[in-house]
Amino acid sequence: MNEPAKAALSKVPEVTLVFWIIKIAATTLGETGGDSVTMSLLHADANAHNGGYLIGTGIFLAVFVAAVVVQILTPRFNAWTYWFAIIASTTVGTAMADFFDRSLGVGYTGGSSILLACVLASLAIWRLTLGSVDVQTVATPKVEIFYWVTITFSQTLGTALGDWLADTGGLGYEGGALVFGAGLALLAVAYYWTNVSRVWLFWAAFILTRPLGATVGDLLDKPIRDGGFDLSRPLASAIIAAFIVACVLLLPQRAGRHPGETQAA
Repeated sequence: MNEPAKAALSKVPEVTLVFWIIKIAATTLGETGGDSVTMSLLHADANAHNGGYLIGTGIFLAVFVAAVVVQILTPRFNAWTYWFAIIASTTVGTAMADFFDRSLGVGYTGGSSILLACVLASLAIWRLTLGSVDVQTVATPKVEIFYWVTITFSQTLGTALGDWLADTGGLGYEGGALVFGAGLALLAVAYYWTNVSRVWLFWAAFILTRPLGATVGDLLDKPIRDGGFDLSRPLASAIIAAFIVACVLLLPQRAGRHPGETQAA
């Protein structure tokens, strides 16, 4: 590949059906994997007075920072480093949301509101600074930093939003998953039959896939008395991780095409 061709490629995968399949699986793994450490290993509970969520947040944050550093230092798109960083962002998002909502007592409504503001602020600063929030422009370290900061906020928001709808909203995990699934279906309709900005549709879908994965993950591993299937968290996490590995191995992915410096969202 010549140098101009290299410069035309972004550091993130092309947004296709395969991307969304792996993204939803990764967000589900983030929920079951995060709960495996904070709840099963560190024994955090609903009262969260034992520091389990704080310790889990510290562990996952360290892993996430290391994963993002590797991703940024990797010169071109690599599916393994990218998806590992995404999974790390979902697990730290799970632990952080639980820590703020439960340990600090912010609550699901307050946590979701604060995190939504953080996502919107991150996108606004990104666009004002660089002119576009199109993910296909993620080709330099500066853009990647904005990208991963925004993703971290969105993944944390997704966990809080999923818990808010399932618990505070009273819909339960199945009801929450159906609502978020319906939301994604509406975005797909808008994508194919309207002229709404593809960039903003992407970010809306990216945010919504997180609470979908969170509610599905909770449905799998939460106790039956709480509306879940009470499956083993480590086992569920291992199965989902194996599915993601199979997808990366078997389903083709390629880097997105950089749209050029003059294109803005």
